[in-house]
Amino acid sequence: MKTIKKQILLRTACVAFALVSSLTYAQNNTNTETTTQREGFIIEFSVGGGLISLEDSAGIQTFDKSQGTFVFPDLKLGYMLNENLAITAAIPGNIYEFQDNDRHFGGFIPSVQYWVKDRWWIHGGIGLAIDSPALYDIEDDVNDDWNFGCAVMASTGYEIYKKKNFALNVQSKLVLGRTSLTGDAHRDAVIFNVGLGFSWL
Repeated sequence: MKTIKKQILLRTACVAFALVSSLTYAQNNTNTETTTQREGFIIEFSVGGGLISLEDSAGIQTFDKSQGTFVFPDLKLGYMLNENLAITAAIPGNIYEFQDNDRHFGGFIPSVQYWVKDRWWIHGGIGLAIDSPALYDIEDDVNDDWNFGCAVMASTGYEIYKKKNFALNVQSKLVLGRTSLTGDAHRDAVIFNVGLGFSWL
């Protein structure tokens, strides 16, 4: 049953991701203007919300129930290699609740971003997954464990407003991660977010 629900969640996230990609592609086909010179460093932060589903191999937390989550923090730093391609370091993050405490599941992910069209980009990479206490909810010997592992990320966005070196985009992001816990256990996470991104190029 858990496996079936996990597959349903993954398929739903993939369908939503593909839908957002298709919509942004269709919108972009109607606008061929090129108004932004992309060069140098990239800085972006985004705000939004989404869903997170977690499962521990120890059975404490299962994929049976997803949680609504808000994005915090969600940062991106990078450098343009040319007008359409950038190397980046993404720092996605989401707050979730675990045993009456707030925790953070995110990562540090080396990645690449490519502008398929003038306003539509895709972004993805693989890197470090981090499962940690929320910084405002740390207590001694309670909710103070830090766990690390591997995460993969894919995202897409459409720039709805551009002026000089600033762009405002709507974006969606899918993150799959696994961290190691004490006692040879592990925690898996599936995160799907939708939000607004504020970029300086």
